[in-house]
Amino acid sequence: MGAGFSSLEDREKLASDGSSKPGLEDLPESCIALVLTHLDPIEICKFASLNTTFRQASLTDYVWETKLPENFQFLVENLWDEDSCSDSLTKKEIFARLCRPNHFGSSNKAFWLEKNRGVCVCISWKDMKITGIEDRRYWSHISSDESRFGTVAFLKQIWWVEVEGNLEFEFPVGNYSLFFRLQLGKNSRKILGRRICNVEQVHGWNIKPVQFKLSSSNGQHATAQYFLNEPGKWIQYHVGDFVVENSTMPTKLNFSMAQIDCTHTKGGLSLDSVLILPAEIGSRKVG
Repeated sequence: MGAGFSSLEDREKLASDGSSKPGLEDLPESCIALVLTHLDPIEICKFASLNTTFRQASLTDYVWETKLPENFQFLVENLWDEDSCSDSLTKKEIFARLCRPNHFGSSNKAFWLEKNRGVCVCISWKDMKITGIEDRRYWSHISSDESRFGTVAFLKQIWWVEVEGNLEFEFPVGNYSLFFRLQLGKNSRKILGRRICNVEQVHGWNIKPVQFKLSSSNGQHATAQYFLNEPGKWIQYHVGDFVVENSTMPTKLNFSMAQIDCTHTKGGLSLDSVLILPAEIGSRKVG
């Protein structure tokens, strides 16, 4: 009994002289969750390591629903494969799944979340209409660990180059940029740990520019042209931007690249994919 009173007196003494102060662990979990909604995902995970209360708050659906795109239910229900069951997943688990490449339609298209910067989509060359692609005199299909889809198309030589593609996708509201990912030259095996690019077959790209086009179902259009003159590295050529104002309606895109001047041949071009990114990521990126 005396020991109990002694302990109580000690606590009262600590409180009276200011030695015992509230700490982070004393904050209500609901308040912590509200604060976490204003942080990016990496910061949330860092704060989760502070103590048990922060960890529990960081796991709540309330926090992670703010990090998901507004139409995430469409992405989950319509674009995940049938074996994926979202009903049993927390919002954090859904976020983590969406941040990984998710193939849809076929194995030649994929989408993913780019941190807090929206949805990205990548379309393989295999899902595009390409002049002479089945004729091995003109094109070859090369395995590549530098492609999201494992292979790239390599143009040996041709007179007329035309690549066309399309996409229908329910993007979240925002501004987006479309790129063609190309390389002058053909990658060979690594030598002493370095990737060697063979540029012997590169020719014809410095005479006339390549024309790029983009159009959307809501009447937006963009064009661009580039001389391809940087051999040996992958470059994402910016075709144009488009705006999505309604996330519940699918946006239909048509895109193309062409060099149809038949006065000269051109060759030595590697074609990987078309990439669609939130516009704030950058207008012209080296991939």
